[in-house]
Amino acid sequence: MKIQFESADKVNGLMTLTVEEADYKENVEKTLKDYRKKANIPGFRPGMVPMGLIKRQFGTSVKVDVINKALGEQIYKYVRENNIQMLGEPLPAENQEPVDIEGEAPYVFKFDVAVAPEFKIELNGKNKIDYYNIEVDDKLIDNQVDMFASRSGHYDKVEEYDAEKRDMLKGDLKELDADGNVKEDGIMVETALLMPQYIKEEDQKKLFDNAKLGSVITFNPRKAYPDNDSEIASLLKIDREKAKDVTSDFTYLVTEIQRFVKAEVNQELFDQVYGEGNVKSEEEFRGKIAEGIKAQLALDSDYRFLLDVRKYCEQKVGNLTFPDAILKRVMLNNNKDKGMEFVEKNYEQSIKELTWHLIKEQLVAAYNIKVEENDILEAAKGAARAQFAQYGMSNVPEEYLENYAKEMMKKEENIQGFVDRSIDQKLIVALKNGVKLNEKSISLDDFNKLMEA
Repeated sequence: MKIQFESADKVNGLMTLTVEEADYKENVEKTLKDYRKKANIPGFRPGMVPMGLIKRQFGTSVKVDVINKALGEQIYKYVRENNIQMLGEPLPAENQEPVDIEGEAPYVFKFDVAVAPEFKIELNGKNKIDYYNIEVDDKLIDNQVDMFASRSGHYDKVEEYDAEKRDMLKGDLKELDADGNVKEDGIMVETALLMPQYIKEEDQKKLFDNAKLGSVITFNPRKAYPDNDSEIASLLKIDREKAKDVTSDFTYLVTEIQRFVKAEVNQELFDQVYGEGNVKSEEEFRGKIAEGIKAQLALDSDYRFLLDVRKYCEQKVGNLTFPDAILKRVMLNNNKDKGMEFVEKNYEQSIKELTWHLIKEQLVAAYNIKVEENDILEAAKGAARAQFAQYGMSNVPEEYLENYAKEMMKKEENIQGFVDRSIDQKLIVALKNGVKLNEKSISLDDFNKLMEA
């Protein structure tokens, strides 16, 4: 197969492939013979269908399939062997003349190829990039201690309700009629749970002030939770559709008051959070918390660092020239259901992402970064660890963590994300050692403001 590649402006490529009969004939004949063996045509025994009939029925479609496959293989072989950095998929050229595949060879196919712009990005000790070290102060540690104490807290029974102390009420609900009497066949709920501090309307919330065991409070669920049928349905133990029609007042007989009490900061809490015997004093507890916060904040600092590296590199390479017309066609081809309006709206941002992708490819190659299977597993474990941390589980056994990560890796759609995460982690380490860090200490509040900006 003869291949010719032209690229007058270095980013818009035109690939012309001339297909001779010898390029496809053998594979077409082989495929037709396989069809003949399997063909089930009335009047003929399997394997005995005349080849002429097979060719008339399947010849053209088989020829098209074989030629298309050969074209794809030869295009990617040529691109690989000639080190062409192709962007997206090759598209049939706009000046492609109709090909009569039923006529005699040769056939000429032309493809528009988007080529990446040429540029060079290098980072070394001469490049100075900001790195923010987030300070771990007593306030952060206190907040974490409070969070652990809250998660391990419990409820005590008390005699009188106090809104400031997150009290929870249990009681009996009874629906009232227009005259304020218990409604016959009305809604009744025993031991209904209620936390007055979450009532939306202040006038309804105040009705529960100073409530005691045995108090009877009259309130209106519809007024207490306006436009929240789900809350009303949950309180009254009815379905959501029925809750839409509830407008009555209800009495609430308080039968129990429970007060939330945070866990004491003692050995029991230390063991719950970090495992039995691993922490033996409040000082060690706070030190362990500080380590955890520091490790988490380091990830945030690294993420910010990579953003600053990206900005630095984008400014350094400047505005690159891309084959806009071809790339827009590629983008439209990948989003056929969204149309050209979507392409025009999102093209500029896609070029920004593509520019960073090309820059990162060069950096990854320059630092010889490679991702092994174990790296992907570690990235998956990091994602799993973060998920558990959201639920306050900071001491998950390594075996359980690894099993959970392997389950996540069974989903193919997760793998590329773990690969990208692993590449980023390795690239950050390499860049922190490769460039000159302009280190700055910063509070978490100021760091968050910086990220918001």
